[in-house]
Amino acid sequence: MSYDRRVLEAARLELEQRKQTAEASAAARQQEFFQRCPRAEEIRRELAHNAAAAARAVVSGGDVRAQMERHKAHGLALSREYDALLAGCGLTRRDLAPSYHCPECKDTGFVDGRMCACYRQLRKQTAYRQLSNGLPLAASSFERFSLECYQDDPRALKQMGAILRACREYAERLRPHSPSLLFYGGTGLGKTHLSLAIANAAIEKGFGVVYGSVQSFTSSFEKERFDREDEQSTAGSMKDCDLLILDDLGAESESKYINAALYDVINTRMMADRPTIISSNLNLKEIERRYGERLASRIAGYYGKLEFMGRDMRASAQRRRSRS
Repeated sequence: MSYDRRVLEAARLELEQRKQTAEASAAARQQEFFQRCPRAEEIRRELAHNAAAAARAVVSGGDVRAQMERHKAHGLALSREYDALLAGCGLTRRDLAPSYHCPECKDTGFVDGRMCACYRQLRKQTAYRQLSNGLPLAASSFERFSLECYQDDPRALKQMGAILRACREYAERLRPHSPSLLFYGGTGLGKTHLSLAIANAAIEKGFGVVYGSVQSFTSSFEKERFDREDEQSTAGSMKDCDLLILDDLGAESESKYINAALYDVINTRMMADRPTIISSNLNLKEIERRYGERLASRIAGYYGKLEFMGRDMRASAQRRRSRS
């Protein structure tokens, strides 16, 4: 998958920060050890001098073998003394070594000239974060989803209570091949809130999540259709992420190109058995009229369907605030 320059630069900087953090932390631990045991710092300097002297012996002539043996013996004696000092402080050499995020590449991003798997994953995650940037995740949790506004409608209260439980269970059991879901119903019934709550849970589990309104994604589609300078791949990220959440399907401007692009994303994820959550004010019949039988049949046959009921939560909350 290709990425635009902003994604690549952000991933590079994060990788560099990981490396600097690991090495700075190791340097701080080493300095603390030297403060507790000054002789250890002296040994480190003596080991460096011994190594330099051994290198000079190679080119100085004379009995090189005998000189190398002396330097080797001296180096081993110093190393044993250093390890003994470490043990006396309850430490090992590993305790003073950098704790890299990725031990394979030591947070450089490359192993033997090839890009490390950790760097590829970081670039993916960075692309996902940028696509979902600015979401009100902190304000959208299962705990903050209130059923209070459904108290006057027993049928809606029962339905929305069941949906809340189903969404909690879905989030708890979320796996790379979890089923896809369609949230449908009128405006202001909590579809966006609960899909964001699931996104929160997925991110906490380490899933790569792409979340956004269909309108925002279609704007990116249109831009990428004519602007190839940065080789952006919004559709690629949407197809490849662990969990895709498409909010407000049907609110975007109608376009045959957009319909085809959405079908491509949804169908590709279905074939790869990756979970997608779609929220819409449209029911299945309306989705078929808007997007055609092919897309509607994918959703009808592959998605679990949750119908949101009741009165507009935002309007109800506004009325409660005006009475207080």
